[in-house]
Amino acid sequence: MSTLAPLRLLREPWNASEGNQSNATAGAGSAWCQGLNIPNELFLTLGLVSLVENLLVVAAILKNRNLHSPTYYFICCLAVSDMLVSVSNLVETLFMLLMEHGVLVIHASIVRHMDNVIDMLICSSIVSSLSFLGVIAVDRYITIFYALRYHSIMTLQRAVVTMATVWLASTVSSTIFITYYRNNAILLCLIGFFLFMLVLMLVLYIHMFALARHHLCSISSQQKQPTIYRSSSLKGAITLTILLGVFFICWGPFFFHLILIVTCPTNPFCTCFFSYFNLFLILIICNSVVDPLIYVFRSQELRRTLREVVLCSW
Repeated sequence: MSTLAPLRLLREPWNASEGNQSNATAGAGSAWCQGLNIPNELFLTLGLVSLVENLLVVAAILKNRNLHSPTYYFICCLAVSDMLVSVSNLVETLFMLLMEHGVLVIHASIVRHMDNVIDMLICSSIVSSLSFLGVIAVDRYITIFYALRYHSIMTLQRAVVTMATVWLASTVSSTIFITYYRNNAILLCLIGFFLFMLVLMLVLYIHMFALARHHLCSISSQQKQPTIYRSSSLKGAITLTILLGVFFICWGPFFFHLILIVTCPTNPFCTCFFSYFNLFLILIICNSVVDPLIYVFRSQELRRTLREVVLCSW
Protein backbone atom coordinates (compact mmCIF):
# COMPACT_ATOMS: atom_id res chain seq x y z
CA MET A 1 0.00 0.00 0.00
CA SER A 2 1.29 3.47 -0.86
CA THR A 3 1.96 5.75 2.07
CA LEU A 4 2.60 9.43 2.37
CA ALA A 5 6.19 10.56 2.72
CA PRO A 6 7.45 14.17 2.87
CA LEU A 7 9.18 15.08 -0.41
CA ARG A 8 8.95 11.46 -1.58
CA LEU A 9 10.32 12.48 -5.00
CA LEU A 10 13.69 13.50 -3.52
CA ARG A 11 14.26 10.72 -1.01
CA GLU A 12 16.19 8.41 -3.33
CA PRO A 13 17.80 8.74 -6.75
CA TRP A 14 15.73 7.83 -9.77
CA ASN A 15 18.65 7.88 -12.22
CA ALA A 16 20.15 4.53 -11.15
CA SER A 17 19.22 1.07 -12.36
CA GLU A 18 17.53 -1.32 -9.95
CA GLY A 19 20.57 -3.60 -9.93
CA ASN A 20 22.95 -0.79 -9.12
CA GLN A 21 20.68 0.43 -6.33
CA SER A 22 20.59 -3.09 -4.84
CA ASN A 23 24.39 -3.38 -4.97
CA ALA A 24 24.82 0.02 -3.38
CA THR A 25 22.38 -0.86 -0.64
CA ALA A 26 24.15 -4.15 0.02
CA GLY A 27 27.50 -2.37 0.17
CA ALA A 28 26.16 0.15 2.65
CA GLY A 29 24.69 -2.21 5.18
CA SER A 30 26.52 -0.94 8.23
CA ALA A 31 24.57 0.25 11.23
CA TRP A 32 25.21 3.96 10.65
CA CYS A 33 23.76 3.63 7.16
CA GLN A 34 20.34 2.66 8.50
CA GLY A 35 19.40 6.31 9.05
CA LEU A 36 17.43 7.76 11.94
CA ASN A 37 13.97 6.69 12.95
CA ILE A 38 12.37 10.07 13.60
CA PRO A 39 8.84 9.77 15.03
CA ASN A 40 5.99 11.52 13.28
CA GLU A 41 5.12 13.17 16.58
CA LEU A 42 8.34 15.22 16.36
CA PHE A 43 7.39 16.47 12.89
CA LEU A 44 3.95 17.32 14.26
CA THR A 45 5.31 19.20 17.29
CA LEU A 46 7.84 21.25 15.34
CA GLY A 47 5.21 22.03 12.70
CA LEU A 48 2.80 23.32 15.35
CA VAL A 49 5.47 25.46 17.04
CA SER A 50 6.55 26.94 13.71
CA LEU A 51 2.95 27.60 12.66
CA VAL A 52 2.11 29.42 15.92
CA GLU A 53 5.30 31.50 15.83
CA ASN A 54 4.84 32.64 12.26
CA LEU A 55 1.12 33.31 12.73
CA LEU A 56 2.00 35.62 15.61
CA VAL A 57 4.56 37.40 13.45
CA VAL A 58 2.08 37.95 10.62
CA ALA A 59 -0.61 39.11 13.07
CA ALA A 60 1.78 41.57 14.74
CA ILE A 61 2.91 43.09 11.43
CA LEU A 62 -0.69 43.49 10.25
CA LYS A 63 -1.75 45.00 13.59
CA ASN A 64 0.92 47.68 13.96
CA ARG A 65 0.86 50.44 11.33
CA ASN A 66 4.42 51.38 12.25
CA LEU A 67 5.47 48.01 10.80
CA HIS A 68 3.75 48.63 7.45
CA SER A 69 6.99 49.11 5.52
CA PRO A 70 8.75 47.13 2.76
CA THR A 71 11.20 45.61 5.24
CA TYR A 72 8.48 44.17 7.44
CA TYR A 73 6.37 43.15 4.45
CA PHE A 74 9.30 41.01 3.30
CA ILE A 75 9.61 39.55 6.80
CA CYS A 76 5.87 38.85 6.72
CA CYS A 77 6.24 37.01 3.41
CA LEU A 78 9.09 34.97 4.86
CA ALA A 79 6.81 34.05 7.76
CA VAL A 80 4.09 32.99 5.30
CA SER A 81 6.65 30.85 3.44
CA ASP A 82 7.62 29.19 6.71
CA MET A 83 3.93 28.68 7.44
CA LEU A 84 3.60 26.79 4.15
CA VAL A 85 6.34 24.44 5.35
CA SER A 86 4.53 24.02 8.67
CA VAL A 87 1.06 23.50 7.19
CA SER A 88 2.35 21.02 4.60
CA ASN A 89 4.21 19.12 7.30
CA LEU A 90 1.21 19.14 9.66
CA VAL A 91 -1.26 17.92 7.02
CA GLU A 92 1.03 15.16 5.81
CA THR A 93 1.99 14.03 9.32
CA LEU A 94 -1.63 13.93 10.46
CA PHE A 95 -2.62 11.80 7.48
CA MET A 96 0.36 9.49 8.07
CA LEU A 97 -0.58 9.01 11.72
CA LEU A 98 -4.24 8.36 10.87
CA MET A 99 -3.27 5.85 8.19
CA GLU A 100 -0.74 4.08 10.42
CA HIS A 101 -3.35 3.56 13.13
CA GLY A 102 -5.98 2.37 10.66
CA VAL A 103 -8.30 5.31 11.35
CA LEU A 104 -8.12 6.47 7.73
CA VAL A 105 -8.04 4.24 4.65
CA ILE A 106 -7.28 5.93 1.33
CA HIS A 107 -6.85 4.44 -2.14
CA ALA A 108 -3.24 4.30 -3.37
CA SER A 109 -3.91 6.60 -6.36
CA ILE A 110 -5.40 9.26 -4.06
CA VAL A 111 -2.38 8.99 -1.77
CA ARG A 112 -0.06 9.62 -4.73
CA HIS A 113 -2.05 12.70 -5.76
CA MET A 114 -1.99 14.00 -2.19
CA ASP A 115 1.75 13.41 -2.07
CA ASN A 116 2.27 15.41 -5.26
CA VAL A 117 0.16 18.33 -4.02
CA ILE A 118 1.91 18.45 -0.65
CA ASP A 119 5.33 18.10 -2.28
CA MET A 120 4.44 21.02 -4.57
CA LEU A 121 3.55 23.14 -1.52
CA ILE A 122 6.82 22.19 0.18
CA CYS A 123 8.88 22.93 -2.95
CA SER A 124 7.07 26.26 -3.37
CA SER A 125 7.81 27.17 0.24
CA ILE A 126 11.48 26.20 -0.20
CA VAL A 127 11.89 28.44 -3.25
CA SER A 128 9.94 31.34 -1.71
CA SER A 129 11.82 31.07 1.62
CA LEU A 130 15.19 31.17 -0.12
CA SER A 131 14.00 34.06 -2.29
CA PHE A 132 12.77 36.17 0.61
CA LEU A 133 15.94 35.45 2.59
CA GLY A 134 17.82 36.96 -0.34
CA VAL A 135 15.36 39.86 -0.67
CA ILE A 136 15.72 40.69 3.04
CA ALA A 137 19.52 40.64 2.68
CA VAL A 138 19.32 43.05 -0.28
CA ASP A 139 16.87 45.27 1.61
CA ARG A 140 19.21 45.48 4.59
CA TYR A 141 22.12 46.22 2.27
CA ILE A 142 20.22 49.14 0.72
CA THR A 143 19.23 50.34 4.19
CA ILE A 144 22.89 50.53 5.26
CA PHE A 145 24.64 51.75 2.12
CA TYR A 146 21.89 53.95 0.63
CA ALA A 147 20.15 55.11 3.80
CA LEU A 148 19.25 58.57 2.48
CA ARG A 149 17.84 57.18 -0.77
CA TYR A 150 16.21 54.06 0.72
CA HIS A 151 12.61 55.29 0.49
CA SER A 152 13.06 56.36 -3.13
CA ILE A 153 14.75 53.07 -4.06
CA MET A 154 12.55 50.64 -2.13
CA THR A 155 9.11 52.14 -2.75
CA LEU A 156 5.93 50.35 -1.72
CA GLN A 157 5.11 49.69 -5.38
CA ARG A 158 8.48 48.04 -6.01
CA ALA A 159 8.11 46.00 -2.83
CA VAL A 160 4.68 44.74 -3.97
CA VAL A 161 6.06 43.85 -7.41
CA THR A 162 8.97 42.02 -5.78
CA MET A 163 6.69 40.01 -3.51
CA ALA A 164 4.27 39.13 -6.32
CA THR A 165 7.16 38.06 -8.57
CA VAL A 166 8.63 35.80 -5.89
CA TRP A 167 5.30 34.09 -5.18
CA LEU A 168 4.52 33.63 -8.87
CA ALA A 169 8.00 32.28 -9.63
CA SER A 170 7.81 29.92 -6.63
CA THR A 171 4.45 28.52 -7.74
CA VAL A 172 5.52 28.03 -11.36
CA SER A 173 8.91 26.52 -10.48
CA SER A 174 7.41 24.06 -7.97
CA THR A 175 4.83 22.94 -10.54
CA ILE A 176 7.57 22.40 -13.13
CA PHE A 177 9.66 20.52 -10.60
CA ILE A 178 6.89 18.10 -9.65
CA THR A 179 6.09 17.51 -13.33
CA TYR A 180 9.68 16.97 -14.52
CA TYR A 181 11.40 15.85 -11.31
CA ARG A 182 13.18 12.97 -13.10
CA ASN A 183 15.17 15.44 -15.20
CA ASN A 184 18.57 16.19 -13.69
CA ALA A 185 18.47 19.68 -15.21
CA ILE A 186 15.61 20.57 -12.87
CA LEU A 187 17.60 19.46 -9.83
CA LEU A 188 20.66 21.34 -11.05
CA CYS A 189 18.58 24.50 -11.35
CA LEU A 190 17.37 24.09 -7.76
CA ILE A 191 20.93 23.47 -6.52
CA GLY A 192 22.22 26.43 -8.52
CA PHE A 193 19.51 28.65 -7.05
CA PHE A 194 20.52 27.65 -3.51
CA LEU A 195 24.21 28.31 -4.20
CA PHE A 196 23.38 31.66 -5.80
CA MET A 197 21.37 32.76 -2.76
CA LEU A 198 24.09 31.54 -0.39
CA VAL A 199 26.82 33.45 -2.26
CA LEU A 200 24.61 36.55 -2.56
CA MET A 201 23.91 36.71 1.17
CA LEU A 202 27.54 35.91 2.02
CA VAL A 203 28.83 38.76 -0.18
CA LEU A 204 26.27 41.27 1.09
CA TYR A 205 26.79 40.40 4.76
CA ILE A 206 30.59 40.49 4.45
CA HIS A 207 30.32 43.92 2.83
CA MET A 208 28.00 45.11 5.62
CA PHE A 209 30.33 43.68 8.27
CA ALA A 210 33.28 45.42 6.62
CA LEU A 211 31.41 48.72 6.76
CA ALA A 212 30.59 48.23 10.45
CA ARG A 213 34.24 47.43 11.17
CA HIS A 214 35.35 50.50 9.21
CA HIS A 215 33.03 52.73 11.24
CA LEU A 216 34.29 51.13 14.46
CA CYS A 217 37.92 51.82 13.54
CA SER A 218 37.06 55.36 12.51
CA ILE A 219 35.22 56.09 15.74
CA SER A 220 37.97 54.49 17.84
CA SER A 221 40.69 56.55 16.14
CA GLN A 222 38.78 59.72 17.02
CA GLN A 223 38.27 58.46 20.60
CA LYS A 224 34.67 59.66 20.77
CA GLN A 225 32.85 57.29 23.08
CA PRO A 226 33.89 54.17 21.15
CA THR A 227 32.25 51.79 23.62
CA ILE A 228 28.71 52.50 22.41
CA TYR A 229 29.61 52.09 18.75
CA ARG A 230 31.73 49.04 19.47
CA SER A 231 28.75 47.40 21.17
CA SER A 232 26.44 48.26 18.27
CA SER A 233 28.88 47.05 15.63
CA LEU A 234 29.59 43.84 17.55
CA LYS A 235 25.86 43.17 17.88
CA GLY A 236 25.41 43.61 14.13
CA ALA A 237 28.35 41.34 13.36
CA ILE A 238 27.00 38.62 15.68
CA THR A 239 23.56 38.88 14.08
CA LEU A 240 24.98 38.48 10.57
CA THR A 241 27.08 35.51 11.68
CA ILE A 242 24.02 33.82 13.20
CA LEU A 243 22.00 34.45 10.03
CA LEU A 244 24.53 32.79 7.75
CA GLY A 245 25.31 30.00 10.21
CA VAL A 246 21.68 28.96 10.74
CA PHE A 247 20.93 29.27 7.04
CA PHE A 248 23.82 26.99 6.07
CA ILE A 249 23.26 24.45 8.86
CA CYS A 250 19.53 24.09 8.17
CA TRP A 251 19.58 24.09 4.38
CA GLY A 252 23.05 22.75 3.57
CA PRO A 253 22.45 19.01 4.22
CA PHE A 254 19.25 19.01 2.13
CA PHE A 255 20.94 20.56 -0.90
CA PHE A 256 24.02 18.37 -0.43
CA HIS A 257 21.56 15.46 -0.62
CA LEU A 258 20.33 16.81 -3.98
CA ILE A 259 23.92 17.15 -5.24
CA LEU A 260 24.64 13.51 -4.35
CA ILE A 261 21.48 12.36 -6.14
CA VAL A 262 22.83 13.94 -9.33
CA THR A 263 26.52 13.03 -8.96
CA CYS A 264 26.70 9.62 -7.24
CA PRO A 265 23.31 7.87 -7.00
CA THR A 266 24.83 4.37 -6.58
CA ASN A 267 27.87 5.14 -4.44
CA PRO A 268 27.70 3.38 -1.02
CA PHE A 269 28.56 6.57 0.86
CA CYS A 270 25.85 8.47 -1.00
CA THR A 271 23.35 5.71 -0.30
CA CYS A 272 24.13 6.02 3.41
CA PHE A 273 23.64 9.78 3.20
CA PHE A 274 20.23 9.32 1.51
CA SER A 275 19.00 7.31 4.50
CA TYR A 276 19.17 10.44 6.70
CA PHE A 277 16.68 12.39 4.58
CA ASN A 278 14.18 12.75 7.43
CA LEU A 279 16.87 14.46 9.50
CA PHE A 280 17.37 17.01 6.71
CA LEU A 281 13.63 17.70 6.70
CA ILE A 282 13.72 18.24 10.47
CA LEU A 283 16.50 20.79 9.99
CA ILE A 284 14.41 22.66 7.38
CA ILE A 285 11.45 22.75 9.76
CA CYS A 286 13.76 23.94 12.54
CA ASN A 287 14.78 26.79 10.26
CA SER A 288 11.10 27.77 10.08
CA VAL A 289 11.06 27.78 13.89
CA VAL A 290 14.26 29.84 14.21
CA ASP A 291 13.52 32.37 11.44
CA PRO A 292 11.08 34.46 13.52
CA LEU A 293 13.61 34.59 16.37
CA ILE A 294 16.41 35.85 14.15
CA TYR A 295 14.63 38.12 11.67
CA VAL A 296 11.80 39.45 13.80
CA PHE A 297 12.18 39.18 17.56
CA ARG A 298 15.26 41.44 17.58
CA SER A 299 12.92 44.33 16.74
CA GLN A 300 11.74 46.09 19.90
CA GLU A 301 8.67 47.48 18.13
CA LEU A 302 7.66 44.04 16.94
CA ARG A 303 8.27 42.47 20.35
CA ARG A 304 5.97 45.05 21.92
CA THR A 305 3.26 44.36 19.32
CA LEU A 306 3.63 40.60 19.75
CA ARG A 307 3.14 41.03 23.49
CA GLU A 308 -0.07 42.93 22.80
CA VAL A 309 -1.28 40.29 20.35
CA VAL A 310 -0.63 37.45 22.81
CA LEU A 311 -2.28 39.28 25.72
CA CYS A 312 -5.32 40.16 23.60
CA SER A 313 -5.67 36.55 22.47
CA TRP A 314 -6.00 35.50 26.10
